[in-house]
Amino acid sequence: MTSAYESLNEILEKSVRASAVFSQLDQEHTDRITRAVYKAAMDNRVKLAKMAKEETGMGKWEDKVLKNVIASQMTYEDIKSTKTVGIISRDEKNGIIEIAQPMGPVLAITPFTNPTSTVIFDILICLKTRNPIVITPHEKAAKCSIEAARICYEAALAEDAPEDCIQWVEYSSRKLTPEMMSASISLERLSEEAYSRIQLFRTLVSNRRFALILVAAGSDVIQAAQSSGNPTLGASTGNAPVFIERTADIPFAINQILISRTFDYGTSWSGEQAVVVEKAVAGEIMEEFKKKKGYFMTGEEVGLLEKIVLDKETGKISMDIIGKPAFQIAGMAGFEVPEDTAVLIAPQDGIGDDYPLSGEIIAPILTFHVADDFQQAINACIEVNFSGGVGHTAGIFSNDEEKIKEFSLVMNAGRILVNMPSTQGALGGIYNTLHPSMMLGCGAAGKNITTDNITVSNLLNIQRITLRRLNERYMRFNKEKYLDESINAVTIEKEYNQNY
Repeated sequence: MTSAYESLNEILEKSVRASAVFSQLDQEHTDRITRAVYKAAMDNRVKLAKMAKEETGMGKWEDKVLKNVIASQMTYEDIKSTKTVGIISRDEKNGIIEIAQPMGPVLAITPFTNPTSTVIFDILICLKTRNPIVITPHEKAAKCSIEAARICYEAALAEDAPEDCIQWVEYSSRKLTPEMMSASISLERLSEEAYSRIQLFRTLVSNRRFALILVAAGSDVIQAAQSSGNPTLGASTGNAPVFIERTADIPFAINQILISRTFDYGTSWSGEQAVVVEKAVAGEIMEEFKKKKGYFMTGEEVGLLEKIVLDKETGKISMDIIGKPAFQIAGMAGFEVPEDTAVLIAPQDGIGDDYPLSGEIIAPILTFHVADDFQQAINACIEVNFSGGVGHTAGIFSNDEEKIKEFSLVMNAGRILVNMPSTQGALGGIYNTLHPSMMLGCGAAGKNITTDNITVSNLLNIQRITLRRLNERYMRFNKEKYLDESINAVTIEKEYNQNY
């Protein structure tokens, strides 16, 4: 494996060489490698979850185990039968034959909130598609991320995978000097001089030897990747609204929301951020939340919480509250709640910049919005969506198909989740048949190129062999008529399609 004393150039060169070897493997060999890596990741799911919890201090290790399961078992079950080598489809009628080719070296930028699960997932989909991968972990989760990569790499090598098909970058978290921005600087020097993560990314993501960048990180890192000139797949920030419509099964809805919002203490970007309800059922919903340990804050307590949610220097969510239990966050803010409090709920009378809790908060905190009617509720959901989570995820609890349809048509979200927990629902594979994924595309609105749950199909170059199939209508049409300005489109269309 790559030592800490090799240059970034050497890592890239090794990845290019691995790509050349990988492209020669057949489907059977590729599948053996993929299965071996999945099994190794599953066998170490608990160990890696505990390491992630210990290193980051965030979330619950038990929930991180499930994230590792989604990234390994659920993902493997979803992709194991997918053809990713050679001819993958043949359409005799239309004369189209599709051939799958790998893209080439992939740079994966992984987060601290879902560290080991994202590493496992990225590796699995890359190896299944014969793309070597270089992992760049977040410095707050470097140890557990690198251990996950090491476990996967050893399993891959045991099945004769190309050497250096999985690599990773180790680094510290201080500043990188301008002199050191060259990709040829040694990691030994980087370790001595130290540098920031974002500066490293700007060096790596702009290197043209990478065929693709997978990024699951903060907005500054995503922007650096997207402006690099290299193709990029990555999620944007999530700020998911959930609408409890009046026909919903309210006890069920509250239970599902809490299953999601308490999962790993809210560290998933797809989790519910704002609960929007109609006035007619607001009282019942509030009582149900209270029964299930939801704590409705007073106006004074909301004000105290607002002061600690955002970092005063960066304006972003404070690292101190991410993935912490509700009672600890309340204590940081200066008020007390019972230790078994599930979530802190902040009643709000507005959305936007003047309301600090309107944006994405990856912690067990919910805002609560009461609307006069259905239309006002939808408008509130749209406002929440556009306050930092456009393109990502939205949810609704309802038993009225027309209301569900109306909600879905106006929400700008890649995933509209109906009657299910948002966190687990968006990740796929448990509450629905979406592709299990640790990377959720947010479409053009989120400055992504897809709204897919990213999977192996997004990591392939598809070549198309096209066989001769004549367009009979064109062949028999008098082409001279195209040159006659007096003949309009309707006339041409009628003759073109005559007897067809």
